[in-house]
Amino acid sequence: MVRGVDPRGFGPPIRPSGPFDPSLLPLLNGLRSFFPPTLRLLLPAVLFGLISPAQASVWETVRRSSPETSLEPKSVAVVAVEEALDGPRSFAITPERRALLNTIRFAEGTWANGHDQGYWILFGGSLMASLDRHPNRVMRTTGYASAAAGAYQFMPPTWAIASRKLGLSGFGPDVQDQAAIFLIRHRGALHLADRGEMTPELAARLAPEWASLPTLAGRSFYGQPVKRFSELKQFYEANLASLRASLANRNAEIARLPRPQSESCEPGSLACALQEASLGNP
Repeated sequence: MVRGVDPRGFGPPIRPSGPFDPSLLPLLNGLRSFFPPTLRLLLPAVLFGLISPAQASVWETVRRSSPETSLEPKSVAVVAVEEALDGPRSFAITPERRALLNTIRFAEGTWANGHDQGYWILFGGSLMASLDRHPNRVMRTTGYASAAAGAYQFMPPTWAIASRKLGLSGFGPDVQDQAAIFLIRHRGALHLADRGEMTPELAARLAPEWASLPTLAGRSFYGQPVKRFSELKQFYEANLASLRASLANRNAEIARLPRPQSESCEPGSLACALQEASLGNP
C-alpha cells in the first residue's frame, strides 16, 4: 500500500458492463405481448441468456492473452548490465533493478509468485478489469482506505506525475515498471539499486514512497504495516541470484547458436557470381 487515504472516502459506483444491445428493446417489447402476464417477467432473463455471450470472470480476463502478455513474465525480464542504456525518459531494466522492483512487489503484497497478475491488483487485493489507465478507485479494508493500484501500488497523484514526466500511456506492466524506476530515481536511490545490494539505506530512501518498506528505525514512514528488513534482504538476494543465472543461461544459449558463414569462392566462378547476386552486388 502506498501511503494515504483518499479524502473522498468512497470510490465510483460499479456499473454493469454487459453486452446487451439496446436496439433489441423493440423486439423484446413486441414479444411480450404474446405471453400471459405471469410469464412476461421471465422473458427478458431468458432472452438475455440466449443472446448474450458468457461473461468472463476477472481472473479469466487477466489470464487471457493480450498484446501486453508474453510467454515470459515481466518479473524475469532483464537486460545485461553492459547492454543497459537509459534514455531521456526510459530506463533499462538490469537484473539488479528488476530484483529491487520484485522486492517492492513482495513488500507491497503484489508479488503473486512472479506472475503478471500482480500488475492488476487494487489496494485490498481485488483486481482491475482493465489496464487501460489507473483506475483511481478507493478500496477499503479494515482500518484503511486507499486508491493505490498496480504492482507498485501507485496512488493516483503519484501516477499522474510519473506518467506525465515519462510520457507514458496506459497502465500495463511495462509502463508500471518504468514509473517505479522513475520513483526510485526521484528518491535518490537508483545508484544504490545499481550496486546489486539490498541495504538498510536503500530501503530507508524508498520508505517515503512505499509504506511497506522500513525506515532505518524499522518502522513504516506512514505508520502502516511494514516488512522486516531481513525478509526483504533474503527475498532480494535470492531473486537477484535467480535473475543473474537466468541471464547467464540465456547468453550461453545464444552463444551456442550456429552463425552463418560466408562461403569462400574462386573469383570468376559460378559460386562467386551467385554470392554477389544474393548480396545485390553488380
